[in-house]
Amino acid sequence: MSIQPGEIGHIIQLAIAPVFLLTGVGTNMLVLTNRLARIIDRTRELDERLQDALPSVSAKARLAAFDELDILFRRASKINRAIFLSTLCALLICLVVAVLFVADALDLRLVTPIAGLFVLAMMSLTASFIYLLREVLLATEFQETLRQKMIRDYPPDPL
Repeated sequence: MSIQPGEIGHIIQLAIAPVFLLTGVGTNMLVLTNRLARIIDRTRELDERLQDALPSVSAKARLAAFDELDILFRRASKINRAIFLSTLCALLICLVVAVLFVADALDLRLVTPIAGLFVLAMMSLTASFIYLLREVLLATEFQETLRQKMIRDYPPDPL
């Protein structure tokens, strides 16, 4: 089947909305990879500090460092899952664009597969945001635990 010049414009119009969505997913992935990079940086810093001072570090300090490492590994796991799901979403959106183009160009009725791909993409993006939220909650929970520990170990002076 041959595509007429006027039809190409229509086909491109159909693909524009998913491409804008793809831009948003890419921005989300940037946020996720930046969070993962910060987690990796903190893990390396903590590991180096432990390795350098291992013989002289108290058991209490070692335990605190291992607790933080455990939280960092759990956070990294959640961010990795979010990155996977965002990547899956991006791939599904690319498939939506490709199938839209092919279906329109060849005058095929592929409404159900296109809708299915789009729903899967949205489900992947939603799950990615859920993992991001879980990671943020884990990070803030750990910060609150540290704050409580500091208050307990170093109570503020009364005024």
